[in-house]
Parts: sequence; C-alpha cells; structure tokens
Amino acid sequence: MKKIGMVSLGCPKNSVDTEFLLGDLAGQGYEITPNREEAHVLIVNTCGFIESATRESIDTILEMARLKTDGSCERLIVTGCLSERYTEELLQEIPEIDHLLGVNQYPMMRQILTEAAGPRRNYVDQPPQYFEASAPRLLTTPFYSAYLKISEGCSNKCAFCIIPAMRGPLRSKPLDEVLTEARGLAAQGVREFNLISQDTTMYGVDLRMKDGLSRLLGELAEIEGVDWMRLLYCYPTFISDGLIDLIASLDKVVKYIDVPLQHIHDDMLKKMKRQETEAEVRRMISRLREKIPGVALRTTFITGFPGETGAHYKHLRAFIREIEFDHVGVFPYSDEVGTTAYNYPDKVAREIAETRRDELMQIQQTISMKKNQARVGEVHPVLVEGPDAEEGYLVTGRLPTQAPEIDGQVFIEKSEVEPGEIIPMRITAAAGYDLVATVEVPAENLTA
Repeated sequence: MKKIGMVSLGCPKNSVDTEFLLGDLAGQGYEITPNREEAHVLIVNTCGFIESATRESIDTILEMARLKTDGSCERLIVTGCLSERYTEELLQEIPEIDHLLGVNQYPMMRQILTEAAGPRRNYVDQPPQYFEASAPRLLTTPFYSAYLKISEGCSNKCAFCIIPAMRGPLRSKPLDEVLTEARGLAAQGVREFNLISQDTTMYGVDLRMKDGLSRLLGELAEIEGVDWMRLLYCYPTFISDGLIDLIASLDKVVKYIDVPLQHIHDDMLKKMKRQETEAEVRRMISRLREKIPGVALRTTFITGFPGETGAHYKHLRAFIREIEFDHVGVFPYSDEVGTTAYNYPDKVAREIAETRRDELMQIQQTISMKKNQARVGEVHPVLVEGPDAEEGYLVTGRLPTQAPEIDGQVFIEKSEVEPGEIIPMRITAAAGYDLVATVEVPAENLTA
C-alpha cells in the first residue's frame, strides 16, 4: 500500500477539507506519513485567495515536485482553491503535476490512487462530490480542539474577494449532518469547536431555515463533552439581536465573535460592495457590548483599497483607536484578477498600503497591551495546549477570548497541567498580545 504525504495550505476551512481527505484515505488502508521524502504519493491542498497565498502554493508544489527525483514520490496531486482558479496554467507550467482536483472533488482521490499511473488528468470541472457527515476525519489540530465547517461557498459579492468564483455560492451543511459530525468529534475528546464557513451568520439561509445559526448553536450546546464554541467569520449585516441574545444566554458559546469589517468609511464600504454602513456597524458593536458584557471582538481591515484617500484612512485609524477591538488583523489590498475591484481606477501604491497597515497594527498593539494589563490579577478559565512549539520548556494555553492560531496565548507558570484541561488560572503578567498565568485558585472563584 502506497504511503501518502500531505501538505495543507491556507485557511482552517481548507484544513477541514484536508482532514476529511486524510481520514478517507487512512480508512482505505493507506499509510499517512509526515515524512515527505518517503511518500509515494504527495498531495498539496492549495490556497489561491490572494497573491501571497498563490505564491506560497506554487512554491510548495515546486518543492514537492523535486521529490519526484530526490525522494520516493511517484505521483504529485494538486487540489484546492488554486486548482480551481488556475487550472490550465498549472497543467501547462508545472508538468510534474500528475492530477489536478478542485475544491469539491476530494472524494475522487481514492479512485485516482487505485488507477494505474497514466496520462495527466484534470478533474476540476467534473461534478462535485462531498463527504458525508459520518465520513472519517483525521484531525490535524490538537485532540481537544476542532474546526467545525458548517457551510461551503459564499453568495456575498464583495469587490475584493475571489472566493465565490473558486468555491461557488453558499451551500449550508444540513443541520443533522453538522450535529452528527459534532457528536462524533465530541466522543473522541474534542472539547472546543470553532465554527467556520465563508459567512457563518448566513448558515441555513439556502436551506430556508429561520435563524439557522441560532438553531444550530442551541442544538450543539446540548452535546455532552463540548465546553467551548467560538464563532468565526461572521458577516456584520446578519448579526441579529436574536443571535446576540442567544450568545449571551448559552454558557458554552464563548463571549467572542469574529466580525470582518474590512473598512469603516461609507465611501469605502460602498466601493467594496459591503452591505452595511458605518452607522449600522456602530449599532451592532454597541448591541454586542451591551448585551454580552466582556465580549471579545475580533475584526480585519484592508488598507490601500482602490480609491482609499488619506482622509478615508485617517477615518479608519480614528475608528480603531475609538472602538478598541480586542483582536485586529490588517492586510494591504491585493489586486486579484477576476474580482470586481481589479478593474477599479485610482489604485493605491503598495508601499502606501503597507505603511498604513503597519501603523494600524502599531496602534492595535498598544490597545492590546492595555487590555491585557487590565486582566492582571483576574481569574479566567484557560484551555491548556501543552509545550510551546518554539520554546519547549514553556507550557501554553488560551483564554475563551483567544482563538487558536490567530490570537495571543497564555504562558502557564509553576503549574502541573495536561493538554486539553480547562482550568481557572490567575493572570500574573501581560505582554503585547500574550498573558502569563498560574493555577492557584479553586473554580468557584472564577471570574465570569
């Protein structure tokens, strides 16, 4: 039986696809190896969202291609978003690729692997296939945490985004399938679910479900063993009062919400083809903070979008200083072929976009430091992650208000703790984005 090596790039949504693919292949008896040099088949699950992701994907494909001569690789298979976006270019420019699959063809992999090696084949345009909820899934995350992808594709028309062209319109996963998957993961020891999709707040709309996300959260909260549920990728227009009230009422839904805003000036929001206005965003933030005291808000912004003037940027800068988000990501605009914005005039120089990005991140670091310093002396639950990847002698964890991989960490001192435990800890020190904590108080003293 062939050994399979896998490289997964891009966002957590791509990682979930990879986990289902690995689970399917492992269930067929294939050996999954982390050693790329010994793999007989190498699979690269690519990202093609923006230019930097495209470059990383191409570099990785070329690196894996060299193992056809320097390693044991007999077949190189490329799948994912880049395959959808640049199908013909990949086949023409990288002859080492044996097979090309799109984002919806993952279940075809077992068929490909059983066929004798032959002519290169392109599967991107073939009818989509999907894994069932009961399909095996090989987690690439720690055993106690998993991403739960509740829908595929996106029906929004944001001017800067190529995702609908690559992944198609919104397609919600049926409620019973999401619950079946979640129950299975919880039975395996998963305690934390991070709900993801291209637009989490639109869950169920295509299935004609009323208040689909609220209904899903209510059902998930009943699953035994699940302690934390976190909402990522929530479109601001659809964060309703009902959803806010539900988040406030469910203990298992952590008081954290990721709402990518992209900009705040009405001129920019209109050009970006966003559905909300500044006034609506401000009302949403006020409602969240009023009804969910202590809620952590994460957002992302784009600098240098076509037509962004100095006045537009200063307006955004003042907004960030005023609102004081808990977590912020800022990205310089990437001019992507196939998006509406690609044909816009008044492009902003890359250097200006990057300078604006750097300034906003400096402002956010100051805000984060202030917020973290205010936590010193408080007691909060911490999910223990284990030894730090870079400094093995340090043990790390996360607060409910820290999402994995994108937010800060808690460095745990003077404590005997095990990965996967959720333990009340006292915050003893703060850094720009990270905290230091120790176990020293009983759970009944936990800060809400």
